[in-house]
Amino acid sequence: MSDSSHAARARNQLIALLAERSAKQGDFVLASGRRSSLYVDCRLTTMSPEGQRLLGELGLAELHAAGWAADAVGGLTLGADPIAYAIAHASAFAHERNEGPLVRAFTVRKQAKQHGTGRRVEGPFVAGDKVVVVEDVITTGGSALTAVEAIREEGGVVLGVLAVVDREEGGREALEAAGLTVRSLAKASELVARLAG
Repeated sequence: MSDSSHAARARNQLIALLAERSAKQGDFVLASGRRSSLYVDCRLTTMSPEGQRLLGELGLAELHAAGWAADAVGGLTLGADPIAYAIAHASAFAHERNEGPLVRAFTVRKQAKQHGTGRRVEGPFVAGDKVVVVEDVITTGGSALTAVEAIREEGGVVLGVLAVVDREEGGREALEAAGLTVRSLAKASELVARLAG
């Protein structure tokens, strides 16, 4: 099987998993305050064993496809955490096969700790790191922008944003307007199509 057909199969598996476990149709109020007929709780996929395997493989491949030579990946806790860990874990296996460097994971706190170092960016992150911000779902782009700001304040260089699901509600455009390159593994329209099928 070619690399491209393997990647396509893995992506289809991820979309199927997201549609089965994470996507629900109805009338919902999102974290952004917007109403939507689609709710996506990515954690039901990103924290599962199958989701971890697929996210690590696809996330690492997406970093390479984008040309992002990242030292580390991470984003705003809690949604970004399992994604970052999956990519870091996959990079260890790839590194053992001489297929790329190790990629560390980090997490961004919503507020700085009031004790200890007082940092907002936790884990093996150091100033000067080239990083990719990961996100479970992009709606308005606000969570990713919050993470970008915290990372830059601590000396990180942001290469771009990688989301599991783009809700296609303007978040990508808001991030691009802020000068960020955005990539996603799935789109809300693909989940809706899968739910309808």
